Amino acid sequence: MKKVIDREICEIVGEILGSYDKGKTIDHTEVFAQPDPDAVIDILKKLFKIVFPGFFRDKTFRFYNISSRLTVLIEDVMYNLNRQVAIALRQNEKYSDESEEEVNLAAEEICVTFFKKIPMIREYIETDVKAFFDGDPAAYNENEIILSYPGLYAIVTNRLAHELHLLEVPLIPRMMTEHAHSKTGIDIHPGATIGKYFFIDHG
Repeated sequence: MKKVIDREICEIVGEILGSYDKGKTIDHTEVFAQPDPDAVIDILKKLFKIVFPGFFRDKTFRFYNISSRLTVLIEDVMYNLNRQVAIALRQNEKYSDESEEEVNLAAEEICVTFFKKIPMIREYIETDVKAFFDGDPAAYNENEIILSYPGLYAIVTNRLAHELHLLEVPLIPRMMTEHAHSKTGIDIHPGATIGKYFFIDHG
């Protein structure tokens, strides 16, 4: 039985590899040609930890020091976001002919600009949480909203993705909002501009 499977696997691999040479739009066999969805979702999760300090702590940390933890977290997210942005920028015609060094520099500048926007994003999110609490009589308190409301999750994701969209980062903003869409049922395009004090009652 195993000999049959081994022989068939070799033939199947050959046939599938042959189909990769047909120039299909679904084929991108170059390594690291596209942003990694798992990496983007991991970045998003860690951005939530930055936006909501103390709500989504790592269990691996025995002692919680907000300053040192934030430094480590930002370094981690910035490094990984920079890698994904550099890959995504190749989708932008503006960078298609640029050298790897120039693309990496552009990605670094985008990441720094994005992180400098986080205090402003947090100001908006503060008003969103208030809007949820004021608009939903069933809300027990703000902690419940932050930890469990799908509407807030979708809005926060959009606010983060929107800033990357404004910085002309391809793919990644939509990957973030589509992750929120699949998780909450709420679809907000990253290009959408949302004012302060916004809430969505149900996903």
